[in-house]
Amino acid sequence: MAGLALSGAAHACDGLSEGPDGVVVSVEDGETLTLDSGIVVRLADIVAPLPQSRNGKVPAEPMAAPAQQALAGLVQGRSVTLGLDAEEMDRYGRMEAQVFLADGGHWVQQDLLAAGLARVEPSPVDRLCIDQMLAAEAGARKSGLGIWADPYYSVRKADDPEALSASLGHYEVIEGEVVGTGESRGRIYLDFGRVWKTDLTAMIEGKARQLFSAAGIDAPALRGRRVRIRGWLESRDGPFIELGSPGQIEVLGSE
Repeated sequence: MAGLALSGAAHACDGLSEGPDGVVVSVEDGETLTLDSGIVVRLADIVAPLPQSRNGKVPAEPMAAPAQQALAGLVQGRSVTLGLDAEEMDRYGRMEAQVFLADGGHWVQQDLLAAGLARVEPSPVDRLCIDQMLAAEAGARKSGLGIWADPYYSVRKADDPEALSASLGHYEVIEGEVVGTGESRGRIYLDFGRVWKTDLTAMIEGKARQLFSAAGIDAPALRGRRVRIRGWLESRDGPFIELGSPGQIEVLGSE
């Protein structure tokens, strides 16, 4: 498959394989669109406010309508080109891709993140564009744009397990100090509190460890460091996030 030629702001995503192109005939929500070929595309590596949860049991999230309208305003009726990283299809049969306007290579994910209408959701296998996407999200977050003006999407505090427990099942961005690390059965655990049954824990599975090492992240050495993590918040003896991609953890300085 040929490499995708990009220009302008999207040039940072060079290295993607060229996928199908087509005209966008519908926009289902803030992260999903359909081409005139019938291909349903999920915008790779972002999570946008949705009209309802993926299981259909949770009502619309705040800013779902503006996110959908923004995506439609960018792509509806326009020709787009898809850029593919390592993974092409998700479990729902949608093609996961970076999306670029055909007339100049304008990068749709970057626009949505910069407007504060999506968050980065790094995949373990898609790595070419994550740094640029995190930078676009950071700019919107610091400026309080879009979702970042709504407390529903606030960056959570790692040392507030009660508040985290109220957000179980949601995609969350969380900041705090790693107070301890441990290893068991090839997995690395990052502890954000002293009481493992109630405090936040993040885990790196053994199969993902080499990805973190390759990205220069020495997880056991993070003790005492302040970090920002992101992912789907679960309950496993307290709030819990599995880290499968190096993009899910950012080591913070003085910010």
